[in-house]
Amino acid sequence: MPKTPRGLALLGSTGSIGTSTLDVVDRLDGRFRVVALAAGSNLPRLAAQVEKYRPGLVSVSDKRDAGKLRALLGSRRTRIVCGPEGALEVARAEGADTVLSAITGMSGFRPTMEAVRAGRRVALANKESMVVGGALLIREAARSGARIIPVDSEHSGVFQCLAGERGRHVRRVILTASGGPFLRTPLKALAAKTPEAALRHPRWSMGRKVTIDSATLMNKGLELIEARWLFDLEPSRLDVLIHPQSAVHALVEMMDGSVLAQMGPADMRLPIQYALTWPERRDTGLPRLDLAETGGLEFLRVDERRFPLFGVARQALAQGGSLPVALNAANEVAVAAFLEKKIRFTGIAEVVAGVVGRHRAGAAATVDEILDIDRTARREARRHLPQRSTWQIS
Repeated sequence: MPKTPRGLALLGSTGSIGTSTLDVVDRLDGRFRVVALAAGSNLPRLAAQVEKYRPGLVSVSDKRDAGKLRALLGSRRTRIVCGPEGALEVARAEGADTVLSAITGMSGFRPTMEAVRAGRRVALANKESMVVGGALLIREAARSGARIIPVDSEHSGVFQCLAGERGRHVRRVILTASGGPFLRTPLKALAAKTPEAALRHPRWSMGRKVTIDSATLMNKGLELIEARWLFDLEPSRLDVLIHPQSAVHALVEMMDGSVLAQMGPADMRLPIQYALTWPERRDTGLPRLDLAETGGLEFLRVDERRFPLFGVARQALAQGGSLPVALNAANEVAVAAFLEKKIRFTGIAEVVAGVVGRHRAGAAATVDEILDIDRTARREARRHLPQRSTWQIS
């Protein structure tokens, strides 16, 4: 055990990944000290976290929430900041050698970039950062000396399989997907599926947005784009297989025909801990994977009739440039509209495909360019949403 605990800044502390990260911190028994937290609007949960971990810096969504949090904390002397600039302060917080980036969606891009610029060790759970600005993040990490370690279970699996391997020995990287709650639903029945049904994931406990992305398989499309930058692989060397049991998280096919697989239970605390403690491994205290209990393992090819968004994402991966930025922006707008019951489940793909199809791809070489493309794509997506719900949920 190190003489002094390592400082941890946590971006997205009240979400699914954030709360799992703090559970891992507890299990690591003093190896990490939480120095800064950034959260959204779940103020009671955030206040409880501040009381327990006593960070010196906390960021919330806006000034109103800052006032409410101050009232909840009473006399505790904690510096509270707010808004996008507050999250940037957390990302570069003094004393934080490790930053875990778990803010959902495009909102996590600038804080992730800030942590990389500061030369931190970045445990990356915000896939959208790599989707919209992968080339920029990798270039900035090379300049600052930051180390980016993936937290997503699939990318963590690839990272582990590639340990000690040379890139030229890799023929193909395969990410696995559970298939979500509608893997075996008749195609004609998909349009009527409600947000409540889409949020009932059969294997993983995740946030609302990523759970919907799992139901559409957009999460795997985004993860392919992320893998392209994390592992410096051409799109032709990246693939996805449906694996409903979620025991195998990633496969790496080598040039000699060998296939390496990373396996484990469907629990995000495992890849979170690996990212925090790498290159060490420590006992997690979590249940082990029981292969006899798991039974047969299935691997299926992706059916793009069922998952049309996967094909749209592959198009963005192949074309590159600004297209992944537009893809991600349109998807965030469409998923939010579905969760608000403004569009059907199948409407998510219709909105995203429409924005991507109309997008004039160009460069996305700077943070300002990326943010501008994101805003434009969001406006385009919103223009094609109905003004009110056009369907009834029975």
